[in-house]
Amino acid sequence: MRTNSQIVRRVTVPVVVVAALATLVTAGALPAAADTPPGTPEPGTAPGTSPDPAAAAPGPAADETPEGVRSAVEREIGEAVATDVTGSDTGQAAEPARTGGRAPQTGTVRDDPRNGARIFTGEAFDTCSAPSEQTMRTWRKTSPFGAVGVYFGGRGRGCAQPNLTPDWVRSVDGMGWKLLPLYVGSQSPCVRAEHKKKFRMSHQDPWAQGAREGQDAVQRAKEYGLGAKSPLYLDMEDYNHADSRCAATTLSFVKGWNTRVREAGYLPGFYSSAASGLAHMENARKGLHPALPEAVWFARWNGRADVNSEPVLASGSWSPHRRIHQYQGDVTRSYGGVRLNIDRNRVDAPVARLG
Repeated sequence: MRTNSQIVRRVTVPVVVVAALATLVTAGALPAAADTPPGTPEPGTAPGTSPDPAAAAPGPAADETPEGVRSAVEREIGEAVATDVTGSDTGQAAEPARTGGRAPQTGTVRDDPRNGARIFTGEAFDTCSAPSEQTMRTWRKTSPFGAVGVYFGGRGRGCAQPNLTPDWVRSVDGMGWKLLPLYVGSQSPCVRAEHKKKFRMSHQDPWAQGAREGQDAVQRAKEYGLGAKSPLYLDMEDYNHADSRCAATTLSFVKGWNTRVREAGYLPGFYSSAASGLAHMENARKGLHPALPEAVWFARWNGRADVNSEPVLASGSWSPHRRIHQYQGDVTRSYGGVRLNIDRNRVDAPVARLG
């Protein structure tokens, strides 16, 4: 949902400067800006996939806030401020001009010799429901993003996925998009969000429960055509890891999930807020626990796209090429005339391979 902490910073250009620039353009000293490549919004849909259950866009029921957006309490983002140099007070940034219909820089891809993972380094977005193929095609040509987070399964997933099919996966992969698969399974017994409490895991044999859901994640991934060496990121919403019993149960579940995913030839990843789940996993790493995630995706909405400076993590943990920073959330962006409500991420981590 949209929060009051989202502040848009405007830039005021002195009138004299504007007048001078206008004179230069009129005189032909400056070339005219290139046309922005055209884009066509999805017919019959509200712009984007708004995370606010009260918004006009269709979405989940009122008690099922989309995974793409969390509340300020869930994300520990009291200090986060969305700062856009351009745009309106709705949080929508102006589209940069493009030339010749070419996409901006959308990151780099390499193979990791350690385990055959496919590493993407660059910008990514995630949104509650997978956008249409036409939207993905338009954004591929006009946006700065090269990867997209996709909620592909799990009992705790709150969004319908009418567009997400094996054909969609093949199509967007063929466009050049890199996929970050997210699985929203059972949540911690001490999860803070009210709408997630109905998905809490049991204190009774959480390892086995995690293993069962890990097997389900593998099956879903295969159905969508995601092959071996693909990461599957377990989405664990903000929880009270200071509660020792709850923390032990949650960690056991995560280990069971990781074990099954890893045995099937996939890479277990872990998504959570920096102040809760990430801190918990870092403590477990320091405690030399086995069966930990292969990569971490952490939410700290501070507006700074940086995977290397997270204060919760030691400099050498989940490094190199094992981190994703979700640095801004619940913002509306428009590219090629198509608007979406998204979270923004900086990625230096594994992305999916098609089977």
